[in-house]
Amino acid sequence: MNPEYLVTHSGGFHADELLSSVILTRLFPDARIVRSRAPEWIVPAPDRIIYDVGGAYDPQVQIFDHHQRGAPKRPDGAPFSSFGLIWKHHGTDYLRAIGTPESHIAVTHEAFDRDFVLPIDLLDNGALDPSVAGPLAGLTLPSLLETLKPVFDERDPGASDRAFQAALSVSRTFVEAELAQRAAKLRAEALVLRAIEEAGADRVLELPIGMPFRAAVVKAGADHLLFVVHPRDNDWCVTGIRRAEDSFELRSDLPAAWAGLTNADLEAVSGVKGATFCHNGRFIAAARTREAALAMAKIAVSEAALAA
Repeated sequence: MNPEYLVTHSGGFHADELLSSVILTRLFPDARIVRSRAPEWIVPAPDRIIYDVGGAYDPQVQIFDHHQRGAPKRPDGAPFSSFGLIWKHHGTDYLRAIGTPESHIAVTHEAFDRDFVLPIDLLDNGALDPSVAGPLAGLTLPSLLETLKPVFDERDPGASDRAFQAALSVSRTFVEAELAQRAAKLRAEALVLRAIEEAGADRVLELPIGMPFRAAVVKAGADHLLFVVHPRDNDWCVTGIRRAEDSFELRSDLPAAWAGLTNADLEAVSGVKGATFCHNGRFIAAARTREAALAMAKIAVSEAALAA
């Protein structure tokens, strides 16, 4: 039976119950969110799901709190927040509800849990210090969501619930966008793997359109590849391949002599008619035509071989 109520605590809100609400409101769009600490609301009943409040964890009666003694932990000992618990029990259904192909559900559920849900769990439980983000600590999703709380001297009793709804809308946008990007990467993977097979030993990978490619390059073990060429709107790109997902270091930079040049200057230095741009960071270049982009990529490969 679908719940009539989605019950979480009143007062100040945090990322974990907001993100839990994203999952639950998609699965149960007719249920009403109740933000309360009143005893009559935070006891299990057939008409409700309770999360981030209630002092118990029992999926059989749909209560998902993590503040009590003996709160649930992951197999590696990491603590759950309400978000992690809701994702554990309802994440698969959520992925189906947003149209995730059945063949992608397991891998998406696991990856999203690892990369998105777990950090929220750790931060909410004090197991991860926000300072690890350095100067970006105030720009993490949990921090930004908390800026949507009413200010301390707001006297309107309805302000907190309105702020919660506004923050829920923002949270929903981020969750859906993140999962849409992950779905796109999985779609792209098949295209990139096919292109790698067709490219053989060539050190330049040509793709039919701009798309995420690094994960598939790594999966294929295509360590020989140095550059990717693909069309982009009205021109063509030559792009380097990062050594690691969290690093800007490339397998090979574009030629140093091209850095920061455009149009006639770049044509003169590169010797490629139609070359239009090379970023000063030497990780991307552009050309007017496919032939020019491929020529630039081949020159970059040759220079990399000489420098090796």
